Amino acid sequence: MTFTPESTRVILLDIEGTVCPISFVKDVLFPYALQALPAALDKNWDSPEFAPYRNAFPEPAASSRSDFEAHVVDLVNRDVKAPYLKALQGHLWQRGYESGQIKAPLFPDVAPTMATWVTAGMKVMIYSSGSVPAQKLFFGHTDASPSSLVPLISDWFDTVNAGPKTESRSYATIMSHHPTVKPHEWLFLSDNLAEVSAAREAGMQSLPVIRPGNPPLPENNSLATDAVRDFRDLAARLDVSS
Repeated sequence: MTFTPESTRVILLDIEGTVCPISFVKDVLFPYALQALPAALDKNWDSPEFAPYRNAFPEPAASSRSDFEAHVVDLVNRDVKAPYLKALQGHLWQRGYESGQIKAPLFPDVAPTMATWVTAGMKVMIYSSGSVPAQKLFFGHTDASPSSLVPLISDWFDTVNAGPKTESRSYATIMSHHPTVKPHEWLFLSDNLAEVSAAREAGMQSLPVIRPGNPPLPENNSLATDAVRDFRDLAARLDVSS
């Protein structure tokens, strides 16, 4: 599908490697959750508020504190994107964000360009493997000014309410939530070529994002010439630059 900027009405954004450094999740968020986990389990294992997170885990982890902790560590070490792990991590990250210990480090072009898109009448939405609550924490506590970009975002999707990011049916599910927007009026941006391909297969426009720290695109990739390196340049192509 040829990229047609003039038809774009919705910008659907990935997070890691697209709006923030790819290292943030693995180097900051994952270690923070693992560090916070023992104290959280000591305090909340039997509490009603923690029960939904605990009970979402498979047995024997759901019934054993030691098995629960070991299972979390194993999933993180293997980078398994289990929805129940993502929900737990979001719960653990909340205190870090709210205390100011964690701030989401955005690339400098992200916040101003998101605001430009919204001002121009476009909608900005998020699709990440991280849970929707974790996404809202991320965009609610950034290093931009103002720090919360939540008011700019119209909708949120994850692997629970949409599906796996490398499957085209997930993008069809997302589009079904906004039936007045035609498939070619969506533009999905991601650093992951498998996700870009899945979105394009579903009928969306989609472009890869190249950021510092991201793996390079394969040589002779057909999308390389359209790859996005700076949202401000993309905004100019969409004819909505500030």
